[in-house]
Amino acid sequence: MVDNNNVSGGCSCCSDCGDITLNTQTVTLDGCSCGPGCCDVPKDVQIEKKRIVIDFLFLDVSVCTRCQGADTSLDEALSAVSKVLEATGVEVLVNKINVISEELAKQYQFLSSPTIRLNGRDIQMDVKESLCESCGDLCGDDVDCRVWVYQGNEYTIPPKAMIIEALLKEVYGGSNDEQEVPKYSIPDNLTKFYDAMKKK
Repeated sequence: MVDNNNVSGGCSCCSDCGDITLNTQTVTLDGCSCGPGCCDVPKDVQIEKKRIVIDFLFLDVSVCTRCQGADTSLDEALSAVSKVLEATGVEVLVNKINVISEELAKQYQFLSSPTIRLNGRDIQMDVKESLCESCGDLCGDDVDCRVWVYQGNEYTIPPKAMIIEALLKEVYGGSNDEQEVPKYSIPDNLTKFYDAMKKK
């Protein structure tokens, strides 16, 4: 009696062929499964890759230390999980978008600078801000930038671990959090920044 049948091509002689002595088998895609639907195993199996689109939206990376820090944290987080992304066959597309006008703010429904989104979802749903001195120096007015809340602490720059956690959550099944999208209007804080920049 044969316990294992290694199939590399052709039919493995299932019950339809008259041999009922086979208990287990190893099947390759170019052979026969010898089970339900015998001999109809597809030869080519196309597996669709998972894709993560990352949008990094910011007001300025030349002067604003918070935007610069977020940019660096994002790059470091991607580097840290690069082997995981490669091993799981995940394709990553990174868009770094300088939201320099009210028109772009409306297009991307920009709420606070900086913002990091994975497949359209903000990695931090709640918007919290504080005075940003570097953006104030840039535009000549008081402007607030984003504060990141992670594990009960507040940061002016998103921790690398926070971004890694969001990426891995997206890789292993995606986010189940439904983000309500209210009707967009440009926040007063951003309007103040754009108006001040026009006067310079």
